Amino acid sequence: YLPHTLEFSRHLSVHRHKQRAGKEGQVLHRSKRGWVWNQFFVIEEYTGPDPVLVGRLHSDVDSGDGNIKYILSGEGAGTIFVIDDKTGNIHATKTLDREEQAQYTLTAQAVARDTNKPLEPPSEFIVKVQDINDNPPEFLHGPYYARVPEMSNVGTSVMQVTATDADDPTYGNSARLVYSILQGQPYFSVEPQTGIIRTALPNMDREARQEYDVVIQAKDMGGHMGGLSGTTEVKITLTDVNDNPPKFPQSVYSMTVSEDKVPGEEVGRLHAKDPDLGDNGLVNYRLIDGDGITMFELSTDSETREAVVKLKKPVDFETKRSYTLKVEGSNPHVDPQFLAWGPYKDEATIKISVEDADEPPVFVAPSYTFEVEENAPEGTLVGRVHAKDTDVANNPVRYMIPRYTDVEQFFSINSEDGMITTTRPLDREAQPWHNISVSATEIGHHQDTKVRVNIKVKDVNDNPPEFATNNEVLMCETVAPGKVIETVSAVDKDEMAHRQHFTFSLAPEVAHNHNFSLKDNRDSTASIYVLRKGFSRLTQDVYYLPIEINDNGFPAMSSTNTLTIRVCSCDSKDTILSCNVEPYVLPAGLSTGALIAILACIVILLAIVVLFVALRRQKKEPLIVFEEEDIRENIITYDDEGGGEEDTEAFDIATLQNPDGANGFLPRKDIKPELQYPIRPGIGRPAANSVDVDDFIKTRIAEADSDPTAPPYDSIQIYGYEGRGSLAGSLSSLESVTTESDLDYDYLQSWGPRFKKLADLYGTKDCSINDADDGEDS
Repeated sequence: YLPHTLEFSRHLSVHRHKQRAGKEGQVLHRSKRGWVWNQFFVIEEYTGPDPVLVGRLHSDVDSGDGNIKYILSGEGAGTIFVIDDKTGNIHATKTLDREEQAQYTLTAQAVARDTNKPLEPPSEFIVKVQDINDNPPEFLHGPYYARVPEMSNVGTSVMQVTATDADDPTYGNSARLVYSILQGQPYFSVEPQTGIIRTALPNMDREARQEYDVVIQAKDMGGHMGGLSGTTEVKITLTDVNDNPPKFPQSVYSMTVSEDKVPGEEVGRLHAKDPDLGDNGLVNYRLIDGDGITMFELSTDSETREAVVKLKKPVDFETKRSYTLKVEGSNPHVDPQFLAWGPYKDEATIKISVEDADEPPVFVAPSYTFEVEENAPEGTLVGRVHAKDTDVANNPVRYMIPRYTDVEQFFSINSEDGMITTTRPLDREAQPWHNISVSATEIGHHQDTKVRVNIKVKDVNDNPPEFATNNEVLMCETVAPGKVIETVSAVDKDEMAHRQHFTFSLAPEVAHNHNFSLKDNRDSTASIYVLRKGFSRLTQDVYYLPIEINDNGFPAMSSTNTLTIRVCSCDSKDTILSCNVEPYVLPAGLSTGALIAILACIVILLAIVVLFVALRRQKKEPLIVFEEEDIRENIITYDDEGGGEEDTEAFDIATLQNPDGANGFLPRKDIKPELQYPIRPGIGRPAANSVDVDDFIKTRIAEADSDPTAPPYDSIQIYGYEGRGSLAGSLSSLESVTTESDLDYDYLQSWGPRFKKLADLYGTKDCSINDADDGEDS
């Protein structure tokens, strides 16, 4: 490979001008020098051991003595491209890739080596990287997916694939691609120049094969030897068309149905197969013929797409034991392109057998209605029901009345013949209709059938008529004779027959009274008239008028009803003011002031009486209030040992019930202390076991005097208190006669003046028995 040379030279005419000037003696100037250069080329991907020579820069002023310096600048100068500043040779130091950068723009300069003065103006030149086939074709968008309808004609376009090559398309054949199919024949083909994939076989059936994997190759260098190639995968799917009619797997289907099935129950299923997909595979079913077309119906299961045979009407084994149906299955969506491949429907026959079932008895009527007169005696025939066994066996039937339909058991039925009778008389007024059920069961079987029986109780005129209302009649005292004060009507619990009406009359005992009369209006009402005037409440305020009512039935019934007439006071406009009886009539002329004075006196007298009674009760109340009254209060006792003969006054025994002090206080009723003092334990009270009784008593008296809650009188006379655990023991001298023990009674001297006599008697050892007795009496 010969590098290009860039020279800086004179024009050829320069030498000729010099020769002509020397001959003619003229001064000639040198023409302007200029760069003469060619475009440089460097092959890409060069991998030699030495840097590749790109070209040489040379100026014609260069005499070869090294005074000229060549300088290179621009893209890649100094890195990719280096220059020998003496010779001007340019070398590429690196491997170049055209696909990375196709050309480089550089600037060449020639300067004096010693002064760096430009000897030539800068000049640009281009180094082009020459392409080689170093890039294979690539399918940037693979793998590809395509769809084409099944049964498409040969040559139907499926899709177009495109490969790219990074090599230079303008230089050689490095980027000239050719497409070919490596996998997918003979079903598909590809156009070499365009990459369009087309169908290659007719009648490709999706139901036979749905997907195809096709491999496409793209090769550069026009497909010639040595070219580079790339491949891609294309997955082609055949889409469905309606090219298959539905088909029943069987021509005849057998089904059974029991006669006890009810309408709407499923009998069986069948399915017409269609290999097409979606709407193309939909099948509609319909009954087109057969003797069971009115007994059965078809529907389609939305999930399984099966034809469901259902019972439309009840079937009876004893009547008809088999049915035949003809079913058609057809596609609702037909492709006109494939109409010639039809017809797109199929037919099948269904044979249905009816199975015998143990059916309950059947009543000959859906319901029964009977009549019976009320008050009919027990055992009266009401009617008869009848049921029969529809099975071939024709078993006998037995009847019964379920108790929940006849709770009070008004009726009974003969279990063999179905005769219904009464068990007791019926009352139409209590219950005009009886609605019961009768059950029929075959002997030896559990299934039963029930029928409704409505029994009407016919009316008998057995209830007398009575007043429609029992309101009192209010009549003014000043009523005028001949006036109608009331119009009465009647009701009857029995049914009113045609042309039946009520008649009214006064009872015989008042038929000739002088106060009131009755007029029958012949329209089942009667008017009550007044015969006289001058009624007075003071004389008689209520009148009772017995009236007979007859219903004119068969047999006729009548009753006597009493009309109450009350006399009332009225004003001048006959407006009732009062109907109460006044026990006393005040004399005329008594003024209102007099009445008020009388009432005031009565109130004052009542107040005086109440006050007197209250005062008497207050005097009887004790000053001290006890929760319970003790029957022993105010008992005068003379035999207590504590006080001697002086203790003969009455005392309140309640105060002795707790000698240690009350748990609570008893309030005084004559005074109310301003301050409530708690019951103090006692100031200076001797111990319980003290023998100083005199000090004990004085202390208790002082407490009672200073206690504001104590009674106002001194009733705490407890001189007989001996103290707790007293050393003196009993004071009785009864045992002193029989004992011979020597007792020391000198301690009696410390008991105070009240026991001085005892101390004198017992204080000396030689005292006599008589003296002891006198001490006991004291």
